[in-house]
Amino acid sequence: MSEDEPRVLVVGLGGIGGVVSAHLIEQGADVTPLTTNPAIAEAIEQHGFRMTADGEERIVKGPVSRGLGPDTEPFDVVLLATQPPQVEGAARTALPFLAPDGLMVCFQNGLAEERLAGFAGIDRVVGGVVAWGASMLAPGRYERTSSGGFTVGRLDGAYDARLERLAILLESVGPVEITDNLRGARWSKLAINCAITSLGAIGGERLGLLLTHRFVRRLALEIMSEVVEVARAENVTLQKVSGTLDLDWIALSPSERKQSASAALVSKHALLLAVGARYRRLRSSMLSAIERGRPPAVDFLNGEVVERAKLHGIPSPVNAAVQALVHAIARKEARSSMETLRKLHDETR
Repeated sequence: MSEDEPRVLVVGLGGIGGVVSAHLIEQGADVTPLTTNPAIAEAIEQHGFRMTADGEERIVKGPVSRGLGPDTEPFDVVLLATQPPQVEGAARTALPFLAPDGLMVCFQNGLAEERLAGFAGIDRVVGGVVAWGASMLAPGRYERTSSGGFTVGRLDGAYDARLERLAILLESVGPVEITDNLRGARWSKLAINCAITSLGAIGGERLGLLLTHRFVRRLALEIMSEVVEVARAENVTLQKVSGTLDLDWIALSPSERKQSASAALVSKHALLLAVGARYRRLRSSMLSAIERGRPPAVDFLNGEVVERAKLHGIPSPVNAAVQALVHAIARKEARSSMETLRKLHDETR
């Protein structure tokens, strides 16, 4: 990566990609935001990036690209901000334009780095765990729903001076932590997203309202507990999310799974209530994808857990039920509602 101002490509201008692009443009970075969605491109060309944060709206004027061509110069950093189902295709499209010592950064939830390293090379793929939320309310119109930053690191845990330069670049968006335990950070975030993102797609509400319901919190605890069990079988040392959320602690013990109330359960429910309050405006990106007629990312979240659980002989019935139900909603065989979420809870107890 160049030690001078890096050339940056942002691929995907949904919630995360749009907000990141706007922040980088404001900081004067050499950034090319790329989208293949004509409606998003047209909205940004006409009105700029319209971004709302903490109730205040501002407009950021900047470039937008609809494709890369033979005259495109190499990029030092490629920030992949598509949904998980599109990330591999996006990475293959961008790879020929990545500088030899450049970095391809995965902002996706799930375990995308492992797939991309297979064809891009482990030395060029970096994980960027996003600890804040954003939604695209309409083409080119973005809402940052919570504060936070990033955790970045390599799959092999090695220190890399390029990570320092990446951290400096991203600090305009939020604080950046460099980790030597990317797998631990990824699996902890995976556990949270398997619960929050997927339950949000099923319930159809923002996180704050969802987690006021005790049965939703119980579903979230069951989902995260299955993910933690699989992570342990994969020899992953879980890392606290945002420095505070300890997945090893929040996972239900065998005895707690049989209980409906205990002092420990009260504490775990209280923590989820606090999470709901902090990220109350967060809206499931999976729900947004379904509403736009795009494939939901559930196979890369709950589905990934189910497949790996099978390899280890570990039951994961709640994640499997969530995966099936999200697909049913996407096929319009079920609808997103609190009633649907309640039925899921009752059928998996």
